[in-house]
Amino acid sequence: MSYPSASPAAVAALLPLLAAPKRIVITTHFNPDGDAMGSSLGLAFVLEAMGHAVQVVLPNPAPGNLRWMPGHQTVVDHSTAKEASEKAFADAELLFCLDYNRADRVHDLESFVRQFPLKVLIDHHRDPEDIFNVVFSDIRASSTCQMVYDVIMASGKGELIDVNAAICLYSGIMTDSGSFRFPTTTPHTLRVAAELLEHGATPHLIHEAIMEDNTIDRLRLTGFALSERLQVLEGGEGTIIALSKADLERFNYVPGDTEGLVNYGLGVRGIRLSAFLAEQKNVVKISLRSKGKVPVNEFLAEHFEGGGHANAAGGRSLATLQETVDKLVKELPIFLAKHPV
Repeated sequence: MSYPSASPAAVAALLPLLAAPKRIVITTHFNPDGDAMGSSLGLAFVLEAMGHAVQVVLPNPAPGNLRWMPGHQTVVDHSTAKEASEKAFADAELLFCLDYNRADRVHDLESFVRQFPLKVLIDHHRDPEDIFNVVFSDIRASSTCQMVYDVIMASGKGELIDVNAAICLYSGIMTDSGSFRFPTTTPHTLRVAAELLEHGATPHLIHEAIMEDNTIDRLRLTGFALSERLQVLEGGEGTIIALSKADLERFNYVPGDTEGLVNYGLGVRGIRLSAFLAEQKNVVKISLRSKGKVPVNEFLAEHFEGGGHANAAGGRSLATLQETVDKLVKELPIFLAKHPV
């Protein structure tokens, strides 16, 4: 079995860094999702088995449906434990940056990441910043978890993947591949998933823990978003769901409650692009998803300081929610017309 995300040159650069026990910090992006948490915790288990002292530091808390994951109880959240997280950075000798390609993706941890002298990147997003010492970058990979698996195996440490690491890595592959339905799902993805099952990951239990762990408020917010806030764009090929701060507060919003809402629009017959907007303090967060050859990352890079994958990308707007919606209503049909079926 080959490991396409683990370039021989990067592996050769990494191995000497891990030859002797080190104090290591692992970071991931703001509002961590399943791939962010799975890759961070899965790698942490393997590094600890190698004899390293590892601390996962998050910019902000993981959503409730990911806190069951093995190792979560050891995580430090910078938003609530600044002293502990900053001490971890001060003491560390090596930093892993997982599932993000730019330092601003970690928000308040950005300066710590930029200033850290020895950084390893493992990520599947386009155009990583040129600030990392060792780089594993593969936009073809289904997930950062798949990449972490490749790096572990190519480093000759596959025997250190225990059941906890397998559960974490499988979780991220499952979530970022859309339960193995997105175009990034390849034969290699499925082979990696199969090997993680052999290490003890249990698919139905992982799916239940992540996908079927909803509060009543979250379910009601989803129903409200679909019944009251979903609109179809001119031309009938795009949808928008926009939620205001008042909408979110009405349903006692907590981070993670809107995860996946952007995908609902793509389930409408004839829709090729869906947009989700959430009004937050001083910013409107934008998520776009698409089918086929509709590069939403290019649209967001041009209009909303964004980026990501061709069919899944995010951005932000400093305009009001209504102004942002109006711009999308105007620009998205034009964009879709430039990318016909």
